[in-house]
Amino acid sequence: MKTRLFSPGPVTVPDKALLKMAEPIFHHRTPEYEALFAEVSGKLKKLFMTEGDVYITASSGSGAMEAVVVNTLSPGDKAIAVRGGKFGERWYQICVAYGIETIPVDVEWGYAVKPQEIKKALDQNPVVKAVFTTQSETSTGIITDLKAIGEVMKDYDAALVTDSVSGLGVHEMRTDDWGIDFVVSGSQKSIMLPPGLGFIAVNPKAWPYIERSTLPKFYWDLKKYKKSLAQNQNPFTPPVSLIVGLNVTLDMILGEGLENLWKRTAKMASAMRAAAGAIGLDLFPKDYSNALTTIALPETLDGSALVKALKKNGIFPAGGQAHLKGKIIRIAHIGYMDEYDVLTAVAGLERSLKEVGHSFAPGAGLKAAQEVLIS
Repeated sequence: MKTRLFSPGPVTVPDKALLKMAEPIFHHRTPEYEALFAEVSGKLKKLFMTEGDVYITASSGSGAMEAVVVNTLSPGDKAIAVRGGKFGERWYQICVAYGIETIPVDVEWGYAVKPQEIKKALDQNPVVKAVFTTQSETSTGIITDLKAIGEVMKDYDAALVTDSVSGLGVHEMRTDDWGIDFVVSGSQKSIMLPPGLGFIAVNPKAWPYIERSTLPKFYWDLKKYKKSLAQNQNPFTPPVSLIVGLNVTLDMILGEGLENLWKRTAKMASAMRAAAGAIGLDLFPKDYSNALTTIALPETLDGSALVKALKKNGIFPAGGQAHLKGKIIRIAHIGYMDEYDVLTAVAGLERSLKEVGHSFAPGAGLKAAQEVLIS
């Protein structure tokens, strides 16, 4: 049976990108690669909406997260990390690993941090050097209001850092206009590539943080990336084929237009949420990310059994993490996906729910989704 990816990463890769990446590889220390890299770098700046540099790392998004930590902070610094899911916790864990005194702002899973909570933490800890946030938290399915947080932080000296691994290309992200100093993302979400590339957008005003940082670093030293970028190069060996594919997928994203992409993804998310409600399922988050629909399962349903049934029917979702394992399912609508993919996911969900004993009117979810999509 054909497997259809509905996990919030990795996602389906477009055929045209796969075919381009299958072409014979070429050496990265050549004019051919430098021309490609210059082109890709310019397109990334448009995607992140920044006049600053966007650095590419050969890593997952977590590697790019670590790179920001070690390029922003110094021994003895304090930081704030918003912990409202697995990836917010990751910011905290990286900071602690480098000996940074990290003040957590704990948020109940399923809720987004309020800007006032950030302000309170900053007022209580005025020497904090950085605040680490997550735009789209895929472990819970929430979205954070970064624009509002940026407004709050205008009155403070701390750097504003965000993980937009699943937010970029799904939700509005205006790096410079919102005063976000560092934005991290990865290749395996809305950028529609296999895992392996990390991205770090640096607001033009944020470079002084890097100049002051003295945490140990070698591979993650952004000064090396800046020097190489000026020559349209990477400081270390890049995954050339992924860069080739990136040029293709960025053309697809920018060709559609970012605002069009945000609106289309929002409509697909609304359709999936409507379908869930129509078949008697509740949504888990209170502040919905359009990257995925996170469904809270009734106690009468075995979440692990439902995930197994979905996979058997060719639908590959994601289950819950940590204390939410078996209690939620997560169905993504991100990247190389259109309205018919959403309908396929709904159909697969309905069939699988019947198999695990959930009672509802067959077709109710599809009808609700269709009504949203054709409106």
